[in-house]
Amino acid sequence: METIASGRIAVWEGGSLWVFDVPRAGAAPSRTEMHAHHAFQLTFSLGGSFTFSVEEGVVPGPFAIVAPDTLHAFQAQGLVSHLFVEPEGRAGRTLEQLMQGRQVATMTAAQAQDSPDLILAAFRHSQDPRDALRQVGMKITDRIAGHARVAEPDRRVRQIIKWAIENLDRSLGIEEAARGVGLSPSRASHLFVEETGLPFRTYVLWLRLVRAVDARIAGRTLTEAAQEAGFSDSAHLSRTFKRMFGLPAAALEMS
Repeated sequence: METIASGRIAVWEGGSLWVFDVPRAGAAPSRTEMHAHHAFQLTFSLGGSFTFSVEEGVVPGPFAIVAPDTLHAFQAQGLVSHLFVEPEGRAGRTLEQLMQGRQVATMTAAQAQDSPDLILAAFRHSQDPRDALRQVGMKITDRIAGHARVAEPDRRVRQIIKWAIENLDRSLGIEEAARGVGLSPSRASHLFVEETGLPFRTYVLWLRLVRAVDARIAGRTLTEAAQEAGFSDSAHLSRTFKRMFGLPAAALEMS
């Protein structure tokens, strides 16, 4: 598998920060397939260029936000970064208010503030760039969370998510999750979709994918990462990665 882009990823609970250098592929920038994932995606140019393609048309950089579960393709060249923010947290709820139902929106330089400079400095950190990226990503996310008063998800849904995160290495079902919060499976399923926008099974798949990405950047093989995250095998992980990020996991050189 040819490497499409190389870079670094930092992961923490509730978010991740990806910085990649995308070389020009032939006569045109590299483009992903149409895909959707369960997180807000804030993309910043770090000297490179990019566009998003959605049903509404094409949205250019240098700064843009894509809403969760929005079908889109990404085309880029040069150095760019993605800050993924899960919608269930305070920052995600704040972004939901700011987006006002839009699938994708551009950010002004004033809205981006110094985020690109902070990310670039962390990416070039001489000693521990991944930890520096994690700290910067969390700082930007916390800054977003401070912009508005938002309600957190229902307490029972938060408990279900916490339980799922702690048990990703085994099979998970809504029946067991529902018992843990004193609800019937049907009521738990309805409440979970109402609060997160996703069925429980799909949400667990997103959590597994994030866990697998973290394992990959720690040096695990695709097979090892799949096993650690609870995927049936590496092929299942690869299919899920492509569906949610638009390109094969093996096409990214992660560190």
